[in-house]
Amino acid sequence: MADSSVSGLVVQARRGDAAASAALIDTVYPELRRLAHHYLGGERQNHTLQTSDLVHEAWVRLFSSADITVHDRAHLVALMATQMRRALVDYARHRNAAKGPGAGIRVSLAAAGDVGVRSDEDVLALDEALSALEEVDPRAVRIVEMRFFGGFQEAETAEAVGVSVATLKRDWAFARAWLLDRLNSGE
Repeated sequence: MADSSVSGLVVQARRGDAAASAALIDTVYPELRRLAHHYLGGERQNHTLQTSDLVHEAWVRLFSSADITVHDRAHLVALMATQMRRALVDYARHRNAAKGPGAGIRVSLAAAGDVGVRSDEDVLALDEALSALEEVDPRAVRIVEMRFFGGFQEAETAEAVGVSVATLKRDWAFARAWLLDRLNSGE
C-alpha cells in the first residue's frame, strides 16, 4: 500500500480495497473495542449489545454514511465515539418505544469526573442535553464523548480534537457545567 496512514487507509477502504480495509481494522480495532467496552460499562447490567456489536454497528454507520474525511487515527476514533453514542441512543429509543414510557436505559454520570449530577441520568435525557450543547459548542460535545463516554485522557482528547490541553480543560469545564445546569433544570 502506498499510503499506510489511517486517513489513506480510509480512502482506500472506501474505494473497495480489501487489503486497506483489513489493515485499517487491524490498526484501530483494539482501541475501538476498548472504547465500546467503556461505553457499555455505563449501561445496565443485562444490556443485549456486546462490545463487538457496538464496534460493528458504529463501523457500519460511519462507513455507510456520505463521504467522510479522516485526518488521522485520533480523528477516526473520535468519529467512532460519536457513532457509538448514537447507536446506544437509538437502541434506547427503540427499547423505550417497545416497552412504553419509563422503561429507559440508565447511564451513570458519576464517572464524568465530578460532574456532580444525580447518580443516574436517563441516556435519552443526556442525549437531548448533548444535542442542545452541540448547537452552542460542537467541540465541547466531541470532548464529552471522548472524555466521559470513551474514557480518553486529556492529552489524547486534545490531540483528537486538535486543541491544546489548556483549551481542552476550559472546554471540558464549560461542558460539564453546561450539562449539569441543563440536566438539573429538567429542560
